[in-house]
Amino acid sequence: MVSDVEVLDWVLQFLNRGKRVALCTVIEKRGSGPRDQGAKMAVNEDGQVIGTIGGGSLERALIDLCLKALEEGVSRKVIFSLRPKGGKGTIDTGLICGGELTIFIDVIEPKCKIILVGAGHVALPLAKLADIVGFNLVVVDNDEKLANKERFPTAEKIITGDFNEILDELEVGSSDFVVIAHGEPEHDYMALEKIIKKRPAYIGLLGSKTKVATLIKKLKEAGISDNDIKTLHAPIGLDINAQTPEEIAVSIIAEIIKERRKALIIQEENVESSS
Repeated sequence: MVSDVEVLDWVLQFLNRGKRVALCTVIEKRGSGPRDQGAKMAVNEDGQVIGTIGGGSLERALIDLCLKALEEGVSRKVIFSLRPKGGKGTIDTGLICGGELTIFIDVIEPKCKIILVGAGHVALPLAKLADIVGFNLVVVDNDEKLANKERFPTAEKIITGDFNEILDELEVGSSDFVVIAHGEPEHDYMALEKIIKKRPAYIGLLGSKTKVATLIKKLKEAGISDNDIKTLHAPIGLDINAQTPEEIAVSIIAEIIKERRKALIIQEENVESSS
């Protein structure tokens, strides 16, 4: 049997990778059932599971509810019936143990993270602003002279090397905010094509309208769907007539805050509608 410590450690691992996780805890048991109060199980947004609350149809139903909760970003309490005729408001499992299990599905969000692809002039002030407003920071570039701890002391991780390889291996969570500001069109397109498929919360591209239109056209020619392209903000940043790298960084962080708050408002509305 997996211990509670192992379940919680597994949850932390995926949160650190930018993944949402649903932690399920049996908070009440009435009558007979497979697990006692306090039993834990966790599900990540990829459908991976650790721990158990009993297996079978009960667990399959719980996993489905966890995935729905993760998609909506809303925690919830559910009651499973383990008898032929369950009470009002319970979920039928087809089991005949004779009791009921009340389980709390706690949707845990990772700390918001900004992934900077490109370590040039705009990246420096943006990294400082990201730290000020409370984002974790990852910096990605093929040039170690630009992407290093001396230039980016607040970064939790700096990834350098062959650009194609590091982009393939880059972990991008559904709650992450990605800023592509490399500058070289080929590198920007490579990052855009690979990262947009990973479906982050936000992906922004630094560049002119002409450059943006050209790269979007290439994306569509490569088979990237309009639905995936919806997450792209390009040209990146709020329109405040920014000119200097510092002003551009302010416009970018402002847009990221706006999108982050918008997502939180949607989650709050989902909570109210489900209560």
